[in-house]
Amino acid sequence: MNWLFDDKKTTMVITTKRIINKLAPISIVTHDRDDGMWQFLDKGELTEEIAAIVSLEEIILLDESLMTLYDLPLGWIAEKHSDGSWVRMELL
Repeated sequence: MNWLFDDKKTTMVITTKRIINKLAPISIVTHDRDDGMWQFLDKGELTEEIAAIVSLEEIILLDESLMTLYDLPLGWIAEKHSDGSWVRMELL
């Protein structure tokens, strides 16, 4: 797999234990404007107990379609539609 992200493979990202354990798919990706942090989330509630930190490479290996979001600008969000496409929106 050709690495397209500007961030290193070892960059830490926020996700959920449901995603890591393959109990829920990644359906929302955010690229935070304030600190550049990536979040790869499912549709469930995000609490401190369910949150997890993994490497960017680890999360991409779970869903290679995420590689298409390599250029998601800071302050933007992407949502995965039922057809598998990612739709991008700027957070206001």
